[in-house]
Amino acid sequence: MLLIIKKVLYLEGIDEIKFIRTAVFQEEQGVEKSLEFDGLDAECTHMLAYWDDKAVGTSRIREISQETAKIERLAVLKPYRGLGIGKELMKFAIKEIEGNQNYRQIVVNAQEYVKLLYEKLGFETVGDRFDEAGIPHVKMIKRL
Repeated sequence: MLLIIKKVLYLEGIDEIKFIRTAVFQEEQGVEKSLEFDGLDAECTHMLAYWDDKAVGTSRIREISQETAKIERLAVLKPYRGLGIGKELMKFAIKEIEGNQNYRQIVVNAQEYVKLLYEKLGFETVGDRFDEAGIPHVKMIKRL
């Protein structure tokens, strides 16, 4: 099996991105479409993970300020979980952000059940647990 991760423009990858995020966030987790598709995608950098030429995972990077980038919407289709695809998407996104000398930190709002993944990648929890779209999250920061 071969994993390839590509940086794509939103309009280039829109069909795959929408399919993956709809399956994971709306169908599996019950997130409202208006919350999931927040109108910010066009201004973000997107990643798509391909497993044997099939798009199976995605995430996006959004600039929060000149010094802060946020990795959001990390999603992997259910049959492809446990293969390290989410971790590889995160590593790809982190490298992409590190390539911009202005950024001093990366922020994620991590679903609580995947907090360990982010900790292994150097993120630290800041603040208390909170609910986003009815799902427990924690804010995490990685300083660059």
